[in-house]
Amino acid sequence: MREPGDYIVFPLDLPTYDEAMPYVDRLGSHVGLFKVGLELFISEGPGILKAIREAGGAGIFLDLKLHDIPATVRRAFLAASRHGPDFVSVHCDEGGGVLKDVAEDNPGRTRILGITVLTSLDAQKLRAQGYADRYADDISALVRHRARIARDAGCHGVVCSGLEVAGIKEEFGDGLVTMTPGIRPGWTVVSGDDQKRIVTPADAVRNGADYRVIGRPIRDAADPAEAAKRVAAEIASAL
Repeated sequence: MREPGDYIVFPLDLPTYDEAMPYVDRLGSHVGLFKVGLELFISEGPGILKAIREAGGAGIFLDLKLHDIPATVRRAFLAASRHGPDFVSVHCDEGGGVLKDVAEDNPGRTRILGITVLTSLDAQKLRAQGYADRYADDISALVRHRARIARDAGCHGVVCSGLEVAGIKEEFGDGLVTMTPGIRPGWTVVSGDDQKRIVTPADAVRNGADYRVIGRPIRDAADPAEAAKRVAAEIASAL
């Protein structure tokens, strides 16, 4: 049975090994996964994944958001999966072809997460990018459409806002893993927040989210481990 802390994904949004590893040491027993994004992976390379794994405790979500022609994405995913992350993210924008190519050529245990709609996007930004009103005015419809593409292609799950999790779970059930960024505990206030579609950890639990990415509220706390425990308590209250 999963513990409340297992639902927490802590993003190592830091530029160097020396800045990231203290959080790995402090939080390894308090979170379920560490998220390694483009900044840290480009800075440190696969060695950072090895270091996190050797530290023990939490798993790894390699959030590369792969987005290119199908052959390039497939080869990049295979290269990434050789380093043993639990999850790797791939954009859904290219459609089911690229996702299917990746899913069908996956010899390891790394699971594929399709990026639906970034949580930094809102109706105004989608409309400015040329999206039809039916999607700009109903982002959840666009998220479900892309989740359908990801599921049909053979992906293991999707990345979506906590606002859209309930609809995805209603349509696809527990067979599709949901990773939800943009989580903000009710007891935190983040100035200049670039996330537009956010929910609290408790709301994400109630909506059915499998993993909740929680960064700044933990990272910027005076005691990150204590903040992680507080988030876990909030999750436990809603389980």
